[in-house]
Amino acid sequence: QLQLVESGGGLVQPGGSLRLSCVASGENFNYYAIGWFRQAPGKEREGVSCISGVDSGTYYADSVKGRFTISRDNAKNTAYLQMSSLKPEDTGVYYCAAGLYVVEFSESDEYEYWGQGSQVTVSS
Repeated sequence: QLQLVESGGGLVQPGGSLRLSCVASGENFNYYAIGWFRQAPGKEREGVSCISGVDSGTYYADSVKGRFTISRDNAKNTAYLQMSSLKPEDTGVYYCAAGLYVVEFSESDEYEYWGQGSQVTVSS
């Protein structure tokens, strides 16, 4: 029912900022919770943030709290992840995902649809 396409990744210096976009094609985008995940080389995929499709409540991993902001524009079928004060440990492939029945935002298997991923590299 949904296809997700990410954009906005790239190379940024520590302390810099970057905004990722996730554009959805399909119906009922506003019903889905949208999560952002990342995977660094040699590490497991981890949940970064999520925004609810019910009340737009937001959730963040402790490691990014205060630095990252998730948002959505339902009229544009788009979700965003604004990343600030970036650190080298933020480096990885970032994925957006959509799920109708997400309970724990950081659990990958609770999301039904996934984007292709976008590389974010934080390095000096």
